[in-house]
Amino acid sequence: MESTHSNQNASSEKPGRLFKSEFLESLTRTHIAVPLTVFYGSAFVILIYSFYLGAIAPLANLYLFMGGVLLFTLIEYLVHRFAFHIEMDTEAKAKFQYFVHGAHHAFPRDKSRLAMPPIASILLAVGFFALYKVIMGYNGLPFTAGFLSGYAIYLCIHYSIHSFRPPKNFLKILWRHHAMHHFKQQNAAFGVSSPLWDVVFNTMPDSRKEKLSQTDQK
Repeated sequence: MESTHSNQNASSEKPGRLFKSEFLESLTRTHIAVPLTVFYGSAFVILIYSFYLGAIAPLANLYLFMGGVLLFTLIEYLVHRFAFHIEMDTEAKAKFQYFVHGAHHAFPRDKSRLAMPPIASILLAVGFFALYKVIMGYNGLPFTAGFLSGYAIYLCIHYSIHSFRPPKNFLKILWRHHAMHHFKQQNAAFGVSSPLWDVVFNTMPDSRKEKLSQTDQK
């Protein structure tokens, strides 16, 4: 599989390519509605099934669900920081980084690459479900539902940040936080759905940097 790398400017409106093959290239893209339907739908079904079984108290279901959401925000932060922004000290690492995340930084307005392709995301979801079920038993049901919902929430936020102008309310901080990561400080602001873990691990962006333009935050 031969990948193609592009050094085009991030402001380019033309989407970048990862493969010369049209078929392989098509597998790297997805409409945002597909993963949202899969993950919100799966989370809903799993949570309802957990309530139906009655093996866990209703309130415990909700606590475990919220725990799953919280864990996802941590996993999101760790993957973004240590896998997506791996140190590119070899050609192999540089190719890996571009393939999994660098293309997004090069073409941040490419809406078809704001979520993992369905096949990859479904396989990961099944893997996490199996892991939590084995480790936590019935408790893994609502926990998995929360984890999958966390990913769906992340997708909504990430897609909105790259597709719409910042809202005129408290949510604007998420737009600014992610814009700082993309356009000013790629070694900071790794949290997308929340800046919580950036605060915990001291990777908040430097507030002394100049203000981003409206174009950067778009």
